[in-house]
Amino acid sequence: MSIPQRISAKDVHASQAPQLLRFITCGSVDDGKSTLIGRLLYESKSIFEDQLESLDKDSRKFGTQGAELDLALLVDGLAAEREQGITIDVAYRYFSTPNRAFIVADTPGHEQYTRNMATGASSADLAIILVDARKGILPQTRRHSFIVSMLGVRHIAVAINKMDLVGFDRAVFAQIEADYRVMAASLGFESVRFIPVSALQGDNVTTRSAATAWYDGPTLLEHLETVDTQTAAELDAPLRFPVQWVNRPNLDFRGYAGTIAQGTVKVGDEVSVVPRGRRSHIARIVTADGDLQEASAGQAVTLTLTDEIDVSRGDVLIGVVDRSLPRRDLRVRLLWTVDRPLISGARYLLKLATSTAEARVDLHQAIDIHSFTSSPARELAMNGIGIAHLTLDRMIFAADYRQTRDLGGLILIDRITNETVAFGLVESGPDDEPQRSLAEKAHALGLFVAGSLFGNPSEPLERSLADRLSWAVTGAIILGAVVYVISGNAALSFGVAAIDFVVRPVLRLFHRRLVLAVLDWRALRKSEDLADGGGI
Repeated sequence: MSIPQRISAKDVHASQAPQLLRFITCGSVDDGKSTLIGRLLYESKSIFEDQLESLDKDSRKFGTQGAELDLALLVDGLAAEREQGITIDVAYRYFSTPNRAFIVADTPGHEQYTRNMATGASSADLAIILVDARKGILPQTRRHSFIVSMLGVRHIAVAINKMDLVGFDRAVFAQIEADYRVMAASLGFESVRFIPVSALQGDNVTTRSAATAWYDGPTLLEHLETVDTQTAAELDAPLRFPVQWVNRPNLDFRGYAGTIAQGTVKVGDEVSVVPRGRRSHIARIVTADGDLQEASAGQAVTLTLTDEIDVSRGDVLIGVVDRSLPRRDLRVRLLWTVDRPLISGARYLLKLATSTAEARVDLHQAIDIHSFTSSPARELAMNGIGIAHLTLDRMIFAADYRQTRDLGGLILIDRITNETVAFGLVESGPDDEPQRSLAEKAHALGLFVAGSLFGNPSEPLERSLADRLSWAVTGAIILGAVVYVISGNAALSFGVAAIDFVVRPVLRLFHRRLVLAVLDWRALRKSEDLADGGGI
């Protein structure tokens, strides 16, 4: 399925065109998402006459509103969607008003299609969470709210729909608002707006309703036209440009095509190629409309360099002031999307931006969708969300998803069936030292540390207390058993096991600290080498 390409915020601001807002509708099944979008399209006069004629025919054939138009059919285009009256696939629609342009994604509410909803949320600036006024907050409402938060959507409009079916009761609206605020308190939303609507009848969608005289806020469309979701963070951040394709049309031209994920690039800027570590300068910024002197986040360009160096798909061009290192270990938050469960230790194909690698997945925790708390886990069921450690077979550039979606979002693919099995979000950036494992540091610096009597220092540092105790007890029992077999003295074997239980973790901790000290010293030396123009 295709996802609308990002439009540069800088270009939109510079032009006189209406500012673009990408938003999605989500929530539980039958909450009225498709009807709401159909109402927005209909009342914003974004439907052509031939579409209205087709809608009239389809409403008589598939509709659920008798002789009236069934506006949900404007976005539910699949035969199965029309027959069942549900949304299955993500439907993108464009419409505009004099104040703003919009791209809206209608996403499914059924639990089995949660991955389609996550696809729509991955490119959204705002989410409309629909809640049926008769049912209140449902499990799927919680799940979708958590997913949009996880995917970086920070602005929410809670449309409490079907108010006409509860007599536009203010108390019902107030109770749902209170329940949602409690539920979403820990999700990190920057703005949450509650609006009582009836998508079927049009109350408070584009025009104010006389039935809700007690509500003094904006209509849904007014809120969409005025909400401010833009940020200068991507433009002010260091340059990050994942290479998608090496453009080599003839002997006289070699360029590197892709979309700028973060920051700004100018002709003459010095850049570094990750993970190779070579440096060069920008010679040209080429587009279909001619060369530019400057380009920024969201723009698709071809960059040429002043030096003939090896750059290929999957490499990332970064500013020389950016000291980010390539990585082989990632801490991620996963959304599992297939029927068969994730088993800790399984291997999958990872795709992040333009990079591909094989990944071993070690699951640490699962998140309860009702309480949003985490607990240790070794399996993850369909639509489950968990925290995992990924060990890759090669170095890639990855960033914290909170910094940039393009270099922090990934998917896992089954190598046999080629099925996408999970969405993943990198939680710790390459400069976030406390979250980095020993293995990551060793691989990033080219230093490989072997295992020892006191444990393998390349294991992740994030181990639970139960895991540590289990390791210590098992080691002590094995050593005690060996001593008993050799000596036949139970007291001696017990004493050795007790000493081992106490001493070995101390020695292991000392061993880890020593390795960390050596690696940190090597990291400092590597940073100095990079500053002098050396490679990684």
